[in-house]
Amino acid sequence: MLFVVCLAQLMIVLDATIVNVALPTIQDDLGLSGSGLTWVVNAFLVSFGSLLLLAGRLGDLAGRRTIFLGGVAVFTAASVLCGLAPSGEALIAARFLQGVGAAAQASVILAIIVTNFSPGAEQARAMSAYVFVSVAGGSLGLLVGGLLTEALSWHWVFFINVPIGLATVVLGRRFVPADRGLGFGHHVDWSGAVLVTTSLMVGIYAIVQASTHGWTSLPVLGFGAVAAGLMAAFVALERRIAAPIMPLRILAVPGLVRANVVRALLVVGMYSTFFLGTLYLERVRGFSAIETGAAFLPWTLTVAVLSRGVTTRLVARFGPQHVLVAGMTSASLGLLLFGTAGESTPFFPTIFFACFAIGLGIGSAIQPLLSLAMAGVPREDAGLGSGLANVSQQLAGALGVAVLSTLADDRTKGLVAAGHTEASALVAGYHLAFFVAAAVTAGGALLAAVVLRPQPARRPAPTHSLETA
Repeated sequence: MLFVVCLAQLMIVLDATIVNVALPTIQDDLGLSGSGLTWVVNAFLVSFGSLLLLAGRLGDLAGRRTIFLGGVAVFTAASVLCGLAPSGEALIAARFLQGVGAAAQASVILAIIVTNFSPGAEQARAMSAYVFVSVAGGSLGLLVGGLLTEALSWHWVFFINVPIGLATVVLGRRFVPADRGLGFGHHVDWSGAVLVTTSLMVGIYAIVQASTHGWTSLPVLGFGAVAAGLMAAFVALERRIAAPIMPLRILAVPGLVRANVVRALLVVGMYSTFFLGTLYLERVRGFSAIETGAAFLPWTLTVAVLSRGVTTRLVARFGPQHVLVAGMTSASLGLLLFGTAGESTPFFPTIFFACFAIGLGIGSAIQPLLSLAMAGVPREDAGLGSGLANVSQQLAGALGVAVLSTLADDRTKGLVAAGHTEASALVAGYHLAFFVAAAVTAGGALLAAVVLRPQPARRPAPTHSLETA
């Protein structure tokens, strides 16, 4: 079962980075404009991020295996449509559909792990495997994307999902336990579902527009205000009705909100490294796609070693709070070190140890953060808790990349206008972004030290409406 859900997670993470490598080729082949090309990425992000919460709750109501397998099937079919897309518009539409499938499968993965592994060492080992796939898949995507694009064509960065998706569906029907959801009954909160999904969709749309139009532009401020209004209406509705799509009681679960906030701050550093680090290596240092993916191996391999039970043993000995604070501190130091890399800085030792420190930090921090977030979530709300965890990550990733890339671009443009060379201006822009990311991650470590306390693990007895089939 763990292999199956990790295979599904790998497919999502792989897709998130593998496409980036092929973007220039896609643009040339389909004749996309610069703004059109960004929507090859943004269409997936908007549908994926906005539907996670709804999909997680649907997993609680309809059964998590049902939503999981349905999501994998939609994602796989959409991948075929992406690979066969004859135009940019068709590709963007297929990417939106791909995000719908990704949201369905990703929203319940944590819930499946939490409800099928006993709290403690067994669950921690399962979480470690999930973390490794989530982090290592990004680096693998860069390598595979470069190989497929150069050896075959950009179409194959989507077709590679097909055998993985088919295997996941077949194995999932065999090994993921069937579960009986709470049921839809006669009082499903469809109004709340529409409000929260629309709010998240409009909010994410506003964020991704910032890199094109600027943070103070009318599209960003206008859509941001609409998203905030919809979210306020959603919260007011959930307070009034008897059967809300998101029972607000879940926000009172010890550690859930606080751990997700801390995790969001760590994600800003993690996403910025993949995005800005890739740009630095390719645009400043002239690395190929394959060389760029290989450059992140110190990060990936460190996470792999930690996922083999090292983090679990550290948590058992020192407690989750101490391990995650130390991990976030390490990630912050790695970001600072990456921010010192210049036009001709050798890969070893600077970039090597920067990636190593970030990998050490993420491999140490993510697993205890997930455990703390999900520890007190009632079994019947596990899908919703899983959805909240994923929403916080996607929002943080989108916001972090938008803000940091804007800071880097503005700094670069200002220096070019002042007469600096393009290479030196790019480096200065990336330095600023890395230093801000390091500060955000360090702030997350400080917040974790202050507000997070380990909660006693407990496993509530199954309710009659959620019996194992």
